[in-house]
This record gives sequence, structure tokens and C-alpha cells, in this order.
Amino acid sequence: MPPIVRLAKRKLKNAIVTDETENTNEQRNPTGRLTRLAKRLAKGLVILALLLLVMRLVFFSGPYQPVAKRYAEPIFDMHCHTAGIGAGGSGCFVSKELRNNFRFNIYLKAFGVTLAEVEAKGDQLLIERLAKRVEESERVGAAIILAMDGVIGDDGKLDRDRTEFFIPNEYVAKETAKYPTLRFGASINPHRPDALEGLQWARDNGAMLVKWLPSIQFIDPADNSLEPFYRKLVELNLPLLTHAGAERSFTHARDELADPVRLKLPLDLGVKVIVAHAASTGENEGEEDIDRLIAMLETYPNLFADISSMTQINKPGYLQKTLAEKKFEGKLLYGSDFPLINTAAVSPWYFPLNLTREQMQTISLIENPWDRDVELKEALGMPVAIFAKPAEFFGITWPTVGETPAN
Repeated sequence: MPPIVRLAKRKLKNAIVTDETENTNEQRNPTGRLTRLAKRLAKGLVILALLLLVMRLVFFSGPYQPVAKRYAEPIFDMHCHTAGIGAGGSGCFVSKELRNNFRFNIYLKAFGVTLAEVEAKGDQLLIERLAKRVEESERVGAAIILAMDGVIGDDGKLDRDRTEFFIPNEYVAKETAKYPTLRFGASINPHRPDALEGLQWARDNGAMLVKWLPSIQFIDPADNSLEPFYRKLVELNLPLLTHAGAERSFTHARDELADPVRLKLPLDLGVKVIVAHAASTGENEGEEDIDRLIAMLETYPNLFADISSMTQINKPGYLQKTLAEKKFEGKLLYGSDFPLINTAAVSPWYFPLNLTREQMQTISLIENPWDRDVELKEALGMPVAIFAKPAEFFGITWPTVGETPAN
């Protein structure tokens, strides 16, 4: 029996004997009860720590895949968010429900701003801070910043009452153009009467993709009336980045609209579809959404997925499953899902069975959120091909020092 196991058993036995003695003494002398409770709590924590250590020694499995050689080129992050409250004339807004939700302050902190700063300097401050962090990153060379359309009502107008948050295309296109490391990702709800014109405008203004979040924008990808929209995407060679799986970053969602199977219509019409988060979490018709996605991969050469958010604590096992699935080979793109990588939802300390203590500590001390994200995913065994794929997919060529990345 390993020494650490014998120690844990001895500690547990001693704690039980001591507790029995203290229970007898407490009946005789009720004073000092809080002190005794504190002692018991401390003993319990020690025992728990020892048990966790034993479990780690027994069940430690190392990285999900053999750790590859460090990827030397800059990485192109194709899934990155901004936000705004409408300050500085941005046109953005956040619903009252989301603004009063605990998530709101978490997101502000992750962006590295305070509400007072944003109100004083405008929503542009978020993109300015974001651009600075990308510029400072040693691993990520550029990022697509995503706009976010809202719910469109029966009258063809933006339904503010049902929209969680809104980031206009015009705002994101204008702000990202100021920074050489940022790219514009459009978001257009196909129920807008001028959706096709909006697609053309987006492409003319440098959009690299169109982003959907069907479960909060109330878009059914399987709706046949969207065929003209899909054909326009093909004509303009604009990929569709669309969320699939359960959505828990907002206050409400219609998760049935994020079923990967509902993407067969655009895929059949030739749209390049990137399924965000590889459809991790969620299920439809008794099947996990990720399994429904996997079943489609060999049928559609124009179907891809990104690995953003898959190190979050609420998605255990999904990254391991994705990396092990042979059908995903050549179809996975790196994305960060910033700002979520800069919240408590992501930490190397959540992987004690895969990383050494030294690895967890070293990665957790990395200040830049993109560098920390890349190092964590590398340590878990993410292949070089996934880091390289976004630049290849979007035609990004990295310049020599001092030049701007071209696409």
C-alpha cells in the first residue's frame, strides 16, 4: 500500500476517535463549541485534501493527446467577442435583464474595464483594451471580433424587448479597422428585410464570416425560407459561424434551435459552416449534440467546428472527446471565445488529472489571457494542426516583423 494511502487512512481513523472524544466532552462542557467546530472543520479539510491527493495519484492520466511540438507561428483567433452598453454612440445595448444579472459584472471584469470607465470613455474602450492585449500576446497574432445581431420581430425591425444584447455591424467594422491585429466578423439575422443587402455590405467592408447564435436570436437554420440568404453566403464566400449545443452565457435560450442537425439545409446548399464549441453540451431527440455533429462530419466536406470555450469547467470531457474523434481531423479551428477565457470559468487548476502541479501553477501565472489559453490547450495535448487551421481557412498570411497581417 503506498505511504500516502496509509497516511490518509491513519488520519481518518484518528479523526473519528478524536470526534467521539470531543462529542463526549461537549456534552459535559458546552463552552468552546465554536472552537471545537472549527477544529473539526480543519480536520475535515485536511482529510479531504489527502483523499484528493490520493485520487490524483491513482487516477492521473496526463494530457488528452501526446503533447506536440510548440506551434511556432502566430495563431489566428477566429472567435472573439466584444460588448457595449451604448456609451459613446456605439449603438450597442444590453437588455435590462442581462444587465441586472450576475454575469454582467463578470464580463466587464474580463474585458478589463469598469462600468464607470465605459460610461465616461465609450464602448470603444472595450475594443481598445482587447486590441492591446492581442498586440501584447506572444502566441496570438490577430483575432476576429464578432458583431451580434438581435431578435427580429414580425414587423422586420429589431425587437429590443426580446434581444439579450446587440452589437451593430457598423460599429465593429469601424472599430476593428483601427487596429492591425483585429478583423471584422459580421452578424446578420436573416429575418431582416434587407438581410441580403446587409451581407453584401458586410463583405464589402471586410467581414470574414457571419456569426449566428440561433438560440437567442430565434433563428431556425432549417427554415426553408432562408435559402436565398444561404445562397448569398455562398456567392460571397462568407462562412457561417453558428452556435450549437446548450447556451448558458445568457439569461434565456431556445436550445432546440441550436441542434446541429438543423444545419443540413445550409450545408446542402454549399455554405461553409463552422459549428462553435463543437456543439459541446446540450442534447436533442435523446442524443448529445456533439454526437449529432460527429455523425454529419463525413457527409459534409464544408462542415467544420471550433474548439472555443471547451476548457470551461462546465464542459468536462468534451475537449478530450473531440480530440480523440478521428472524424474531426482537419476540421477543427482554434478559437478563444474571449472574454470567457478571462473568467473563473476557465483555469488550469480544473485539470489536476491531466496536468502536473507545476504546469497548473505556471499556466495560471500567465497574465495575457490569449497566451494562457493557448498554453493550457497545448498542455492538454491539442495538436498543432488546430492552431494552424484558422489562418489557412481564412487565408491569413503572417508578415515579417513590423508589417500588418494580410488576408
